Amino acid sequence: MGSIDVERKTTGWAARDPSGALAPYTYDLRSTGPDDAYIKVLCCGICHSDLHQMKNDLGMSHYPMVPGHEVVGEVLEVGSEVTGLRAGDRVGVGALVGCCRNCTPCKSDIEQYCSKKIWSYNDVYTDGKPTQGGFAGEMVVHQKFLVKIPDGMTSEQAAPLLCRGGHGQSGLRGGILGLGGVGHMGVKIAKAMGHHVTVISSSDRKREEALDHLGTDAYLVSSDETGMKEAGDSLDYIIDTVPVFHPLEPYLSLLKLDGKLILLGVINTPLQFLTPVVMIGRKVITGSFIGSMKETKEMLDFCEEKGISSQIEVIKMDYINTAFERLEKNDVRYRFVVDVAGSKLD
Repeated sequence: MGSIDVERKTTGWAARDPSGALAPYTYDLRSTGPDDAYIKVLCCGICHSDLHQMKNDLGMSHYPMVPGHEVVGEVLEVGSEVTGLRAGDRVGVGALVGCCRNCTPCKSDIEQYCSKKIWSYNDVYTDGKPTQGGFAGEMVVHQKFLVKIPDGMTSEQAAPLLCRGGHGQSGLRGGILGLGGVGHMGVKIAKAMGHHVTVISSSDRKREEALDHLGTDAYLVSSDETGMKEAGDSLDYIIDTVPVFHPLEPYLSLLKLDGKLILLGVINTPLQFLTPVVMIGRKVITGSFIGSMKETKEMLDFCEEKGISSQIEVIKMDYINTAFERLEKNDVRYRFVVDVAGSKLD
């Protein structure tokens, strides 16, 4: 089990100011407590929300900041109270590393809605130390916020799945707005659930990819007034993954009675809509956060069972700044994953 109460150092790649440029940064990890696991990071996915945090788009960033919340690691050591995990296990870490465990959401297994949740990075842990993310050699994480990676899933494929987790019912007609990292997985999971899936995009550029490679049932270009009008009142839900400002009215018109527009993109400017578009049709604009640990496990098991995998581009850490530049230009199909264990960090 090793020495538990010793603080260790690790090296990660950190942003030091709102330029968002990442560079090596060595810092102390918190001590491994009785409920913690000390893990070696194997790989970590790159998410658009990392960009928002690195560049202080939301006005709440603290530096130095090591981003990364799609982490797959190998357990090196566990505390005396840890159950179900042992050295050598592959585990995932998502966007959270702490919660109060006493409030209604925590007691209902939806701890992601706890008002005292602790983010994987750009936050402060209960011991007063800043939390740092997965673009680093090692992490110390409470056992509650670790999920075992299924044996049949590679670490690189598992990493992007840790950004979101959720569940749904079969037989629905759904839309996926934005065919990026989250959107392409939304298509795959919705199809595996038996949904009729329409991809909605701003151009024809991804039509062939959506229809021929992802198996989408239909493809809509949002600027095609005729096509959008013909598709009116046809969808039970739309999952909106777009991470920048966009009007909502065109998409609300696609929803059936009681249809839902579900916002997933993190946007730093207010969105606007005309209330009659919602009132006539009793439509709902809502948001969905990351999945709970229970939901994340269910999602990973579902993806393993159905053979669902992400389309990824694996990179080394020394390419990470270029990868973020490309992500800003939407120049990735569909998710970057950093091979942390195979990279030189210092």
